[in-house]
Amino acid sequence: MSDEPPRGSTSVPDAVDFPRLFDFYEIQSEDETRIHEFYENLDAGSLTTTECEDCGELHFPPRVVCPECTSDDLSYTSLPHTGTLHAFSVMRAGAPIGKVDDLPFVVGIVDLDGVDVRLSARIDDAEYDDLTIGDPVELKVVDIEGPDDLERVFYRFVPTDTDAEAGADA
Repeated sequence: MSDEPPRGSTSVPDAVDFPRLFDFYEIQSEDETRIHEFYENLDAGSLTTTECEDCGELHFPPRVVCPECTSDDLSYTSLPHTGTLHAFSVMRAGAPIGKVDDLPFVVGIVDLDGVDVRLSARIDDAEYDDLTIGDPVELKVVDIEGPDDLERVFYRFVPTDTDAEAGADA
């Protein structure tokens, strides 16, 4: 009798379907999230967030309960679609599952114009070396592809073409 355990072999597929557990974007329907209105507004082209009707606090990301006064009397309010880069970096490695093929890409912190909201977002249509802190940026709505049973959107920002605007004003 041998002391060695039996040995077998197995194989792994060349590709694996993307497991929903690791999906970077949440399911955005009313059945799945209490902030579905944020995504509905974004799908219609409007960046919004919640504002507390009791204490007036503006929140980002949207909330279902005010973290300042614990009220659940919140309403959606529009946010500006423009802002400035507060900080940025380039993602060269370590991207979330499903985003590795996008590397490298720029991520940034954006101060929205005229409101006290600072948010993080991917910055599209620019290389790291092309950007400077304080650069103007504007909202870009992105349709999320796949799985087919979900329709989802998210936000990113793109640099505002100040050279083209300056040329148009001349």
